Amino acid sequence: MAVGRASQPGQFPVTAEASVVARQLGRPPRGLRRVAHRCPCGLPDVVETAPRLAGGTPFPTLYYLTCPRAVAALSRLEAAGVMRQMQEQLSTDAALRAAYQAAHRDYLARRDEAANAAGVAPLPPGTQSAGGMPTRVKCLHALAAHELAVPGANPLGRQALVAAGPWWTAGPCVTPEAAHDGAVAARGGQPAAAGEASPGAASGTP
Repeated sequence: MAVGRASQPGQFPVTAEASVVARQLGRPPRGLRRVAHRCPCGLPDVVETAPRLAGGTPFPTLYYLTCPRAVAALSRLEAAGVMRQMQEQLSTDAALRAAYQAAHRDYLARRDEAANAAGVAPLPPGTQSAGGMPTRVKCLHALAAHELAVPGANPLGRQALVAAGPWWTAGPCVTPEAAHDGAVAARGGQPAAAGEASPGAASGTP
């Protein structure tokens, strides 16, 4: 199965795109830097987040999956025990282990680059990458987001995407116009700023 690839990933702040991501997540996103991948339907499905949020709070998850249909497809795989199967693969396949460790190094290097680009301090050495890398499989959403953002970087992310199937065939997961209008209305006519903090939002999500 061909996995949809990015068209033209865009740089934030782009108010309309930020409001699309907010509609996908069901809340205002935090720390957005850019669209890292677009679904074949044209909407963002992976965003890149700053390694530190406003105030300096560490945010290790560089690539975040935003499309609710993609999230649901990968959640079904997790519920079906796919992560356990992948963990068993890692224990028996030396080549896969090496590729997964390389994915971990790639993630850390790109996160440091993102910190530099955002003008914030890199996260401390030893900070986790994402998804359980380099030795465990803990979150297919994070692994898939890495693979979508950096094609060929994450072998288990690629496996997960192939197993998830074409979640995009039903069309856009949200209506961009509705997302933008709703964000404007919620702020009394003022568009939401990209990367604006969500009061009380969990630190593990953008």
